[in-house]
Order: sequence, then structure tokens, then C-alpha cells
Amino acid sequence: MTVQSKLEETLAARWEQAGGKLTQLAAELPAAKWNSAAVKGARTWAEVLRHVAYWNLYLAATLRGEKGDDSANEIPAAEYATKETILAALSQSFDSVSKAWRQRDAQDAQATESMLAFLEHNAEHYGQLVVYARLAGIVPPASRG
Repeated sequence: MTVQSKLEETLAARWEQAGGKLTQLAAELPAAKWNSAAVKGARTWAEVLRHVAYWNLYLAATLRGEKGDDSANEIPAAEYATKETILAALSQSFDSVSKAWRQRDAQDAQATESMLAFLEHNAEHYGQLVVYARLAGIVPPASRG
């Protein structure tokens, strides 16, 4: 296995791990709390997850060589208003990136840089939601023994 292919497999695995952790954490919060935020002015759970799904879809499009939609900052709240619809969209967005990553031109350095940037983006929001979970009395699944 070349260094390049090892890096690509590692990034794919990290992406899938991050998506699984974030989706599993999101599923833990009761639907009644999805429209609450930790403090006034912060995004709610639902807003954070719609935001993550939106930018994941943007990344998937760019990995496929398409122009990603950067005109909004989250998938539409009117269309994705419930826990179930948001979780489905979030999961689908992570899957779309995984598929696009594995099907892209492996020599595209910009794609690798984008993948790293979006891994960081998702990790930042995962950390945010860990705090939200702890404030709601929920131990994140990844922190359980």
C-alpha cells in the first residue's frame, strides 16, 4: 500500500468514525430538547445538525467536481424540522461524502485539504454538542466505558 493510498483510507475511516460519533450523539438527545440551545444566541441542537448536514453536502458536491451550494448555512428548517428528518439528513450527508471521497480523483490535493478542513469542522461541532449533551445530563456514547 502506498503512502497516498494509506492516507486516503485513513481519511475515509476518520470521516466515517466522526459521522458515526456525531450521529450517535445526536440520536441520544430527546426530541423535546432539539430546539434548545446552551445559551441565548447559540445555535440549537437542530440548527447545529442542519448546519453540519448542509456543509457535508457541500463537501460531497465539491468532491464530485460539482459547484457546491454555499448560499445558505444549513439545510432548510421547514423541510427538516423533526429529529427524525434531521437525523436522516445528517446520516445521508456523511454517507454522501464517504461515497464521493472514494470515487474522486485520488491525485486531487485540494480534495484532501477539503476533507481535512471538514473533518475539523465536524469535530468542532461534535465538541459543541458534547457540551450540550452534558448540560442535558447525557453522557456522550463515546465517553461511556
